[in-house]
Amino acid sequence: MPLVRIDIPTDTPSSTVRHVADLVHKALVSSLNIPVADRFQTITRRASDELICAEEFLGIAHSHKLLVIQIVLAPRTVELKKALFSAIANEIANHTPFKAQDVIINLIETAKENWSFGNGIAQFA
Repeated sequence: MPLVRIDIPTDTPSSTVRHVADLVHKALVSSLNIPVADRFQTITRRASDELICAEEFLGIAHSHKLLVIQIVLAPRTVELKKALFSAIANEIANHTPFKAQDVIINLIETAKENWSFGNGIAQFA
């Protein structure tokens, strides 16, 4: 039941945008055992002045081709989170023009009863 929000540079080709979304979902499925059909994503294209990041932070240099991914999901262990971060960054770096150091990921954990997947019903409450 993750909700994924991806902020991506405006000049990213549509095929790459979709590929990034697919790779993030693939990482969720492989790292967290999310069901393949459990896919909810929003993608926002951002101008370069709307994606702002330190040129260097924690010893990691960032370019102007920043990709910001925020995932809202039920709580997971630290080990699973680390595996997810690694899978997302590596898949994107290996299969798109984005570099791993430019993939910024943030997880927001929420209880399952805080979700409704339609019809105004709290399916997990």
